[in-house]
Amino acid sequence: MRFLEHDEADDPILSVVNLIDLFLVVIGILMIVIVRNPLNPFSQDKVVVVENPGEADMRILVKDGEELTRYESTGEIGEGGGVRAGVTYRLADGRMVYVPEGGDAPRAE
Repeated sequence: MRFLEHDEADDPILSVVNLIDLFLVVIGILMIVIVRNPLNPFSQDKVVVVENPGEADMRILVKDGEELTRYESTGEIGEGGGVRAGVTYRLADGRMVYVPEGGDAPRAE
């Protein structure tokens, strides 16, 4: 009566069930990674991702709806042509106050 002493360790179907369980766990982890990625298609409409901030090889990815724009740093320091528009002061509680300069600001008299 050898058939009555069937050992479950020799059953090849149990190995397949274990592999299916392992694949389900891996698929679950991959789905969590995809959902947490800020550039996934189901996230917000507008997202900005900065890679290597402050470094010479800094990259900025801007997602605006369906459009994805990539900006890369050249490592050079830029120069602008503007005029001074005002002064910013930091208060003791951490707030910032901007005081515009020029004739278009209302004056208290």
